[in-house]
Amino acid sequence: GLDSSLSGTWVQTPCATRLPGIKVKYLFLAWLGIFVGSWVVYIHYSSYSELCRGHVCQMIICDQYKKGIISGSTCKDLCEEHTLVFQQCLSSSPTQQVYRGRWIEKEVIIKCGIEDALKADSNPDSVPRKDLVLFDKPTRGTSMDEFREMLLNFLKANLGDQTSLAALVNQIITMADVNRDGKVSLAEAKSIWALLHLNEFLLMLSLHEKEHTSKLLGHCGDLYVTEKIPHNSLYGTNVPHFFQPLLPSAIHRIIHQWFAPAWPRRAKIAIGLLEFVEEIFHGTYGNFYICETSFKNVGYNDKYDFKMVNLRKVATEMTIRGFLKGRHCEQNVDCTYGKDCMATCDKLMKQCKGDMVQPNLAKVCGLLQDYLLYGAPSDLKEELQKQLRTCMTLSGLASQMEVHHSLVLNNLKTLLWKKISNTKYS
Repeated sequence: GLDSSLSGTWVQTPCATRLPGIKVKYLFLAWLGIFVGSWVVYIHYSSYSELCRGHVCQMIICDQYKKGIISGSTCKDLCEEHTLVFQQCLSSSPTQQVYRGRWIEKEVIIKCGIEDALKADSNPDSVPRKDLVLFDKPTRGTSMDEFREMLLNFLKANLGDQTSLAALVNQIITMADVNRDGKVSLAEAKSIWALLHLNEFLLMLSLHEKEHTSKLLGHCGDLYVTEKIPHNSLYGTNVPHFFQPLLPSAIHRIIHQWFAPAWPRRAKIAIGLLEFVEEIFHGTYGNFYICETSFKNVGYNDKYDFKMVNLRKVATEMTIRGFLKGRHCEQNVDCTYGKDCMATCDKLMKQCKGDMVQPNLAKVCGLLQDYLLYGAPSDLKEELQKQLRTCMTLSGLASQMEVHHSLVLNNLKTLLWKKISNTKYS
């Protein structure tokens, strides 16, 4: 009896002392969970009200339309019929409104800039005075020939003096003529002129022949509507932005690998991305540079064809040259346009030079390394790794650009295409 009572005491004592500790620990974890959850919700909603001002955008545009200052193919549907509707906010900046929307029965993306309106009045709900700021050109009395000249000079300044610009001017005038009467009214001219000053719209027009950008569906003033790209990330999914800082990079990678398409489909998307790089280097309207090489800026459609999701991260050669011209620097990093368009610094003259440290292709291969090596067929992996490594070491010096780059790009495309051609994935 004594032995059993002793052993009973010996078992109970640690439990008795352990239980309060466990309860405190769980209470603390529960409190921590509630605190973090509340903080995330608070941050999400406070940033939402700051970022998402589609109602302001619509109010400005419809106000200008009703006054006859602007025109466009979507104005009636947006402001009178209400068949073009803002739905889910996707904005990442308060000055650039991006919404998922519905136009009649089609899912679309609606984009609109409200920078001038917000500068004019800090209260987002008052009717902003935008007609004086943005839709000021061309002025009444401008002839059609003068408007053509305005367009040509603007395109030369932004895309360089290309022989193909006359065709682009004709395309812009056709787009501006919304009612198809063969003439461009002042409201039509003001709308297209304002749109051209949006970097993404200008790039969309310049790269419209390529199938790797979103289709432009319509516009009203400087609001424009594009097709919705079904998968707006290279991995098919994105971790919600308010959770991103809380998760270590290893967890991000695991999530991406879980949701990524099958390897042959990734190979097809990668071939499309490489073709896009080929097209924007010496394209119809000059050279373009990808200045934020991130999996978030590139996506694909339901057929696994590559699509550039965010053209605002692409810059023309003229834009970058203008930025670098006469710029003081101590080191290369001082010559960075956007996030990663870095030029070389002349340390003697302390001025930026025109040569890029890393070309588009090297940056894209860096992006594709994780994307293509994970789950790659064993008979291909070693050669793929070798080619991607060679590609990532490419320099942006003009002397290296032509032959060497084409060779590396074609080798990589051929390697991937051989593996997926004559299969259901091609």
